[in-house]
Amino acid sequence: MSNGIRIQASELLAFSRGLLTAAGMPEDRAGLVAQALVAANLRAVDSHGVQLILHYLPDLRAGFMNVATDGRIVSETGTTMVLDGEDGVGHWIARNACDHAIRLATGSGLGMVTVRNSSHIGMAAFWAQRMVERGQIGLAFTNATPLVAPWQGAEKRLSTNPICMAVPGGRRPAWLLDMATTTVAMGKIIKAVHKGEETLPSGWALDSRGRPTTSTAAAQQGFLMPLGGYKGYGLAMMVEILCSVLSGGRMGPLTGDPREGKGPLGYSQCFLAIDVGRFVPVEEFGRRMDVLIDMMKSAAPAEGYDEVLVAGEPEWRAEELRRREGIPIDAGVWEKLVAEANGMKVAAPCGVDF
Repeated sequence: MSNGIRIQASELLAFSRGLLTAAGMPEDRAGLVAQALVAANLRAVDSHGVQLILHYLPDLRAGFMNVATDGRIVSETGTTMVLDGEDGVGHWIARNACDHAIRLATGSGLGMVTVRNSSHIGMAAFWAQRMVERGQIGLAFTNATPLVAPWQGAEKRLSTNPICMAVPGGRRPAWLLDMATTTVAMGKIIKAVHKGEETLPSGWALDSRGRPTTSTAAAQQGFLMPLGGYKGYGLAMMVEILCSVLSGGRMGPLTGDPREGKGPLGYSQCFLAIDVGRFVPVEEFGRRMDVLIDMMKSAAPAEGYDEVLVAGEPEWRAEELRRREGIPIDAGVWEKLVAEANGMKVAAPCGVDF
């Protein structure tokens, strides 16, 4: 029995775009969403890859996503902006917010945009990288559907609330930190479900009573584990403040979830762009980043390791490999995507079994 298929990025991109447009998403927005999802798969962040289409399709069909809006500027003052996403396609709203942050930073050195009434934006790194491509340090934060209990609590109040920072490099690729404030993202639990795995690694999840569990079924009924316990809880609240509190958006359990029949998602985001050249010449900054990274990588590896890595390095290597050899998609995910495609008369690529 096949574990799944391996498919080239260009084919997966076209297939993903086709599924989204068949479900009613305009081509320009569908193209951007597909690009972001495949970018996640290329970087081996499969939890935020094309498997998310299986969650986006019900939102589209239920009419909980305003596929036409670009969002509405609520206020703009100097280096800051508040953008109302008007329940639009999250990726499209995030693109617009990022571009506003870049524009503000280009003009004033710093640009910060908070977003309310948005939806899922996929991999945060995709947006931080957009700012890096303009030579700026990029930070991206988002909340989402509550999956995490507060420390010492046993009811959902927070999402995985990721923290992402991308920094332009010199001779190396961008330094890129993209981390959930939980031990793992919910997508990894979902991936385990798709693969039929009954157990999870220790430290990933809590059951419905707030007790550590390795049961996939219990994790689905419980909560994700905050990263480092109370420290991850504190970081998650920090992200919530920057996103929902500062933007005037919905907070915690008030956020809707179409899969529970509650309506639009109402997520909030925050994007911050920093113009490096306002602090130090860009070329010098690149050299200094090289020195810092070389300093880290020159450390002797600990026992059991071959080298010291820095944030973003494993993902860059994975992308190089997957561009050559194709992107692996688990059988459970692929079967569901093909079933959706058949129902909408979208041609599915064949790929290669592995």
